[in-house]
Amino acid sequence: MPPGAASPMTLKRIHREVADLKKEDLGAMTLGPSDDNLFLWKGQIPGPAGSVYEGGMFDLDVNLASDYPFTAPRVTFKTRIYHMNISERGDICIDILKHNWSPALSLFKVLLSLSSLLTDPNPRDPLVSSIANQYTSNKKLHDSTARQWTQLYAMPKPPPPPAAPHSKATASTRARGKAKASNLPNPTNTNSSSSSSTSRSARLGTQDTITIEDSDNEDEHQSRTRSKAGSKRKRGAGTNSLDADSATTEESLDLDDDDEIEFAEARSHKRPTRATPAARGRPVDDSDVIVIDDED
Repeated sequence: MPPGAASPMTLKRIHREVADLKKEDLGAMTLGPSDDNLFLWKGQIPGPAGSVYEGGMFDLDVNLASDYPFTAPRVTFKTRIYHMNISERGDICIDILKHNWSPALSLFKVLLSLSSLLTDPNPRDPLVSSIANQYTSNKKLHDSTARQWTQLYAMPKPPPPPAAPHSKATASTRARGKAKASNLPNPTNTNSSSSSSTSRSARLGTQDTITIEDSDNEDEHQSRTRSKAGSKRKRGAGTNSLDADSATTEESLDLDDDDEIEFAEARSHKRPTRATPAARGRPVDDSDVIVIDDED
């Protein structure tokens, strides 16, 4: 809340500085009063290029007294910084905020002085003596530590990735996926389908086997046909021998009874026995049967 005893001169000075800031080129710096309090200002200065604070953004609070500009503003760092002239609590040791303050100075000039302090610290008037001693004895270690603090506390945090938009297409896709899941067959139907598929496969396998057997039968039938033709040719030769036997039989008719009996017995021993077609596994053909009538 603004001080209750603020003079009209103080309010007039604050409003004038607000108007002057709109004319200044602040660059990356920001400075302005709070929305509900003209005596509380917020500022931000970037780490100067080439300094150990480069890349960092440092927030400031500026509190104005009720008799401002006759009293110096109170400025504190809200962002942690490794600096010999700035304490752990954010207090600043700079001459223009102490005994060198002048009502002619403005808040914008204070902001510029603080930016210069980040580039050129003052080891002769330190607020943190340990950092000042390190700066003078081991500047390399000092600079490395200051950069680490800048990365830890002053680097702007990357913005979170944008959330994927929940479009109607996504919702409809999920709905279709649920519908497909509900239409999936139950395990019973799946088993019956598998059984019918197995039965069909078995029938197909049987038919395939029958087809292979028919092919074998055709090959066997062809081989039997060839063997039958060969046997017919052989039987032609056998027929000639039978004709000769018939002639011999006719000649034996002229012999007497005793000679005929001896001739018949000798003929039964000498004539070779041929396997009948039925014994060879072939169907009997009437043309192959030869009947010989022996007259007593």
